[in-house]
Amino acid sequence: MILLVLPDIPEEDALLTAARQGQEAAVMQIYESYFPPIYEYIRLRVNDRHEAEDLTSEVFFKFVKSLRGPNAPRHSLRGWLFKVARNLIATHHVKLKQQPEIELEEWFAAPSDQDPEVIFLQNLNSKAIYEAMRRLTAEQQEVLVLRFGQQLSLEETADIMGKSIGAIKTMQFRAVESMRRLLNAGRKEESYG
Repeated sequence: MILLVLPDIPEEDALLTAARQGQEAAVMQIYESYFPPIYEYIRLRVNDRHEAEDLTSEVFFKFVKSLRGPNAPRHSLRGWLFKVARNLIATHHVKLKQQPEIELEEWFAAPSDQDPEVIFLQNLNSKAIYEAMRRLTAEQQEVLVLRFGQQLSLEETADIMGKSIGAIKTMQFRAVESMRRLLNAGRKEESYG
């Protein structure tokens, strides 16, 4: 399980402003705060730790390089970083011409006694969840990973995937409904088998 601790939005905005003003301490804090979740997001999609490290480093290289330019993040640092990561992953897959196998257990945040989504997922059969997730489209899987695994907002997810917020809501709804239907069908088969 992955534990994600991202800065709050106001703190993120202050860090971004300081980084754009050339404050090295802010750039280092951004790197230290965002490297782990960006790395995990990439690692789950490329399924190779060394390649994930290289791609994550590339994300932060692009960030530092863009700080004073017109392509610098202006309002959503985490959205910008995840979008760059997604683009690098897409380029990587075009080069390899293959899709990775992802372990479902690694997508979700570490257990928390107060998080109802995590408690719900802990109570489900992980094999059944894995099989249901495999039946979703790649985009539906990505929406679930970004929204629930990476705990990004609708706006950030839409920006990363290059879609409208409405499209993300629809995709998320359909993915969750498909998961529910597939899991219910699996439970029915278990009770009859």
